[in-house]
Amino acid sequence: MITLYTYNTPNGRKISVALEEMGLPYEVKVINITKGEQFDPEFLKIAPNNKIPAIVDSEGPGGKPISVFESGAILLYLAEKTGKGMPADARSRTAVHEWLMWQMGGFGPMPGQVHFFLGQPEGPARDFGLERYGKETRRLYGVMDKHLAGRTFLATEGEPSIADYAVIGWAWRHERHQVDLADYPNVRAWYERMMARPAVARGFEVALA
Repeated sequence: MITLYTYNTPNGRKISVALEEMGLPYEVKVINITKGEQFDPEFLKIAPNNKIPAIVDSEGPGGKPISVFESGAILLYLAEKTGKGMPADARSRTAVHEWLMWQMGGFGPMPGQVHFFLGQPEGPARDFGLERYGKETRRLYGVMDKHLAGRTFLATEGEPSIADYAVIGWAWRHERHQVDLADYPNVRAWYERMMARPAVARGFEVALA
């Protein structure tokens, strides 16, 4: 059994989607980040960076429990554990790593800044932040749109990879990013394809708050 410590955020949804797609049994323990529960000493034992998500796998390597923090590390761990979401051949595996790192380094931090500045009082600082980070967020959507031309998934064909699970968590919030997917038709087709998958739907329906 895997215990998922999380909240209803894009990074949290990455992992619920992955667990559903991989068919792993899991339970959710909500960490309410709006109440500061991520700073609880017990949670810090498994997530020393004060961030969700984190997991504890009671049947980790060698049959012993293991805790994993950081969403990208969790996805890599789950792919290795199950043999799902990660291709066997080196070339395709490298592509998955590329797009996973692309999400972690850009398509998350940048729209996350849009979320932050949208919550600030009106004024020059808010306007500057939305212009700067909104522009970069739209650029990233454009990068993905160009890449997805003629492709089914970000790094693989036939079945999605952990890169798709990582990105869908953030694309799910495209309206909050102030992005219209009609402007990115390849992203929109990919998004609709992903969201139509039963396991992905379950990953978004499970209560994380």
